[in-house]
Amino acid sequence: MKKESVDIRENPWFRFLAVVLVAAALLAAAFAQAPPKAQPAPAHPLPPQAQQPALEQRMTPEQARALLASVDTVLNFDSGATLLPIRHPVKRQLADREQVQRYIEDNVKSDADAQRLKKAQAVLKKFGMLPRDFDLESFLIELMREQVAGYYDPKTKTVNLLDWLPPEQQLPVLAHELTHALQDQSVGLEKWIKAGASDKTAEREVEADEELAARHAVIEGQAMAVMIDYLLAPTGASVANSPMITKAIEQGMMAGADSPVFNRAPLYIKRVLLFPYSYGLDFERELLVSGGKQRAFQGVLQQPPLSTRQVMEPATYLAGEKLPPLPLPDFKKLLGSEWEKYDVGSVGEFDVSALVEQFAGAEQAKKIYPEWRGGYYYAAKRKDAPGQPLGLVFVTRWATPAAAHDFAVLYYNTIPDKRYRITASLQADPPMWGTTEGAVSLAERGDMVIAIESLDPDLHEKIRAAVLEMRK
Repeated sequence: MKKESVDIRENPWFRFLAVVLVAAALLAAAFAQAPPKAQPAPAHPLPPQAQQPALEQRMTPEQARALLASVDTVLNFDSGATLLPIRHPVKRQLADREQVQRYIEDNVKSDADAQRLKKAQAVLKKFGMLPRDFDLESFLIELMREQVAGYYDPKTKTVNLLDWLPPEQQLPVLAHELTHALQDQSVGLEKWIKAGASDKTAEREVEADEELAARHAVIEGQAMAVMIDYLLAPTGASVANSPMITKAIEQGMMAGADSPVFNRAPLYIKRVLLFPYSYGLDFERELLVSGGKQRAFQGVLQQPPLSTRQVMEPATYLAGEKLPPLPLPDFKKLLGSEWEKYDVGSVGEFDVSALVEQFAGAEQAKKIYPEWRGGYYYAAKRKDAPGQPLGLVFVTRWATPAAAHDFAVLYYNTIPDKRYRITASLQADPPMWGTTEGAVSLAERGDMVIAIESLDPDLHEKIRAAVLEMRK
């Protein structure tokens, strides 16, 4: 996430992964606390010393030397599993708890990242995806402290291991993180993840949001596949040839039974944190089965998926599907001088699945999200009243008018009580309500659904007409 625009990393649906990618990296690494076993089992909780810093014991010098030396062995395993070449040795170091916590806080609390988190909170709360009193920054710091494990830092090109966990428990973590090192050596991770960020047309901003999310799923899905292959290596099984075992391990890793901070997270945060690992792993397995290691690793790094839809439905990636973008009208001109842009970005297939699950349950989400064919939001704030509610335009396109109707009915039901307190019914067709946060309207137009929220009533029809005109 210069023309009136925002960094692509400012899409609230995936923004905090870009702001603190280490959060997800630490979370994934924590999944791998169990050493390799002959039979797959859910990951064990962190050992008592990791949960109670006062009681933890540091590694002995001999253990530290052995763990650091194992980097080269595991790197060779990862290179064989991925066919990604080792272009140079990977730097490695042991970090104590204080160093790791400082790294976490520095990532979250830098000025630019703090501003992105502030915007993320505001827009996600507007959609009803976060409670109004939720403090995202504090939660992320607490979550990362709970989930702390080894991580690869692409800025310093260093894999960081922990000096308070037994070496054998860190080896699967190492297999995961060294996959990132190989990816970095092949494509330059930071540059690769942000590809497309320099093109600042409105449509490209929306597309780039989805590409960012899809690329996160590729890098974490690859690392998960290698980590599971490392765990299964003694048995001769692998992600490619053992789908049931892989799914059992994945489900055990994602359960979060011993993660109290993660377990109390809002549903959206749980889903967005796990998306790159769960859907990314499933995506990689499909590529391994259909095209082998070359296609699943170097191939997809060279030709990454374009959207969360392609990750969630790998057949669309394999078929080369490319949905036409939804063009955006000139919102600055439409809204006039009283309003200024706050944020803009995509609402992709994953975003829709999370929103539907939030308000209607997982089964309904599975029925609705495959029908998604495009979406974006535009958030604005009043120049002279920064404390007033954000204005929001939310547009989605669907496979058929019937699918658009199904989503419209569901979204309609989120407006009264769940997201707004209704004060008046302003019109019937399309429905418009007066709320404590301004006028809210919802319209179905063929295969499109257009929601306009907390903007002046006289702007609603004008904005709808402009959105539909761009669709022609």
